Amino acid sequence: MVNINKEGLLCEFFDAKKTARLKKNRKKRGHVSAGHGRIGKHRKHPGGRGLAGGQHHHRTNMDKYHPGYFGKVGMRYFHKTQNQFHKPIVNLDKLWTLVTEQTRKEYAGKKDVAPVIDTLQAVSFV
Repeated sequence: MVNINKEGLLCEFFDAKKTARLKKNRKKRGHVSAGHGRIGKHRKHPGGRGLAGGQHHHRTNMDKYHPGYFGKVGMRYFHKTQNQFHKPIVNLDKLWTLVTEQTRKEYAGKKDVAPVIDTLQAVSFV
């Protein structure tokens, strides 16, 4: 890889990888199971892949640290049409964009009065 430092000079460098002598496995050489145990052994996916066993062999963990993970909440809504729940949002920092440029200039210096902004007119309910 090539990198340019703050002086504008090209610097070549290589990605530093962890060397073999620093790895924990070097210390474990000569010891039979290398810290993984004779009986249980170091196998691929001993507890299952991902979140397997949440209702079975991992139940205590799920109940303790993730209560309410399984099951349903609330009532079902059959044939829910989204247009009945349409609620457009206008953030407060964007309110002045709903007013014309002329109105903005008119009320720019005034501190005692403010324009009435009709937000419903600005948002389309098509």
